[in-house]
Amino acid sequence: MVDVGGKPVSERVARASGTVTMKPATLRLIREGNIKKGDVLHTARIAGIMAAKRTADLIPLCHPLPIDKIGLDLKINESDSTIEIVASVKTRGVTGVEMEALSAVSVAALTIYDMAKAVDREMRISDIRLLEKRGGTRGDYLAEE
Repeated sequence: MVDVGGKPVSERVARASGTVTMKPATLRLIREGNIKKGDVLHTARIAGIMAAKRTADLIPLCHPLPIDKIGLDLKINESDSTIEIVASVKTRGVTGVEMEALSAVSVAALTIYDMAKAVDREMRISDIRLLEKRGGTRGDYLAEE
């Protein structure tokens, strides 16, 4: 692992996003709560939060971090038959939380796929990316839209 012991403690924030695209009928089943495995959006939100908390167990050489806050929003977009996932993670520490935000989005997307795959194996997980990073010695980052 990289030695981060000499870095100053500061507030670190990261936001990441991703998209799950599916058939309109699948999105309707999810929105109406009619997927046999249960409430897809609620379960995906919990899975994403759990993934952010366990990122150091999933990604080799990733530092375990005390996380102050995790937010996970799932937005249904009927017009293009997608669910957009946005994760926000905050800590006060010596290294950033980009990997935690990206892990949250990835696992939330995988959970949506897992829960709805019985009705739609053609779902696509795409566009997982870092949207914003604040704090640290390298400065802030904001993705171009």
